Amino acid sequence: MNSSSRVHNFSAGPCTLPVPVLEAVQNEMLNFENSGMSIIESSHRAPEYDSVHMSALSDFRSLAGVPDDFAILFLQGGASLQFTQIPLNLLSVDEKAGYLNTGTWGGKALSDAKLMCSAYEAWSGADSNFSRMPDASEIEVKEGSRFLHITTNETIGGIQLPKYPKIDFPMVADMSSDFLSRSIDWECFDLVYGGAQKNLGPSGLTIVVVREEIFERSSQVAGGYLDYQIHAKADSMANTPPMFPIYVMGKVLKWMIEAGGLPEFEKRAHERASVLYDTIDNSGGWYQCPVDANSRSLMNIVFRLPNEDLEKKFITEASDFDLVNLKGHRSVGGVRASVYNALPLESAQSLADFMTSFQQQNG
Repeated sequence: MNSSSRVHNFSAGPCTLPVPVLEAVQNEMLNFENSGMSIIESSHRAPEYDSVHMSALSDFRSLAGVPDDFAILFLQGGASLQFTQIPLNLLSVDEKAGYLNTGTWGGKALSDAKLMCSAYEAWSGADSNFSRMPDASEIEVKEGSRFLHITTNETIGGIQLPKYPKIDFPMVADMSSDFLSRSIDWECFDLVYGGAQKNLGPSGLTIVVVREEIFERSSQVAGGYLDYQIHAKADSMANTPPMFPIYVMGKVLKWMIEAGGLPEFEKRAHERASVLYDTIDNSGGWYQCPVDANSRSLMNIVFRLPNEDLEKKFITEASDFDLVNLKGHRSVGGVRASVYNALPLESAQSLADFMTSFQQQNG
């Protein structure tokens, strides 16, 4: 594969993937481990796949520093399924839970939870047009609540919790769009989950990391697939797992470990984001980020130009320089550059250079 022919991919998901990982997948596609078939044709009970699966579980635990009393589940579907699956597994019918309504995904999690349990809004960003995350002092968790659900990074709004709230209740966290881009304080959480397609691999896989002692808490009835215990007892192979996404993610995890682990990728996240935010801040207001400075996402940089016509022109001309997938979400418009783990710093710098040139020509 000629890496020089690849575009600078700022997609919000599925994400860009490391070239060495893609090359390894390409080389193994027709004949995985001398089996005479690809991994996507193999049985999930075959020893070749079993090795891939168990290695991915082990490497995820090592890379994320997951304690031994947490189960790691590789589940099918997107993280949105967890909006229903979490209340079913963590709450008894008479228990309640608080949710931070921090934007599109926090709001959807709350809306779905209300169908399953007594879920309530512990804080809302609606008054600020979802342009910031709350301080811990603003979060109102009701007495007797089972947990507080947080969304650590809102992909669409471009806001991120700079640090996890310190509260007296266990937390559940949707980390889909900043998963494994920084360390996780596991003492704060009973459950952490996220889709793989932002930082870790292809779509179709969600990782759920859950404290094992809570398995027996729920008195609600969950069908087989929705029961976390079933998956935990079978190492996520109670049914056919999403084999290809797990296989690719396993290679991404090894690539991350070899590169230096989470400290290295947290450093890279700051470097990529700083290049773009500095360009925005040094534009004299021509580029504007609608996010409070303390809540700016390191994963999804959103900004506006003086008018929508210029934004359309910006996105069109950027593609001529192989800067692609920059259109903001249809619900908010503008420009969005997603700079996940595998995006090289050079891609962020190329976008920053284009932004400067575009302003000079159109400002």
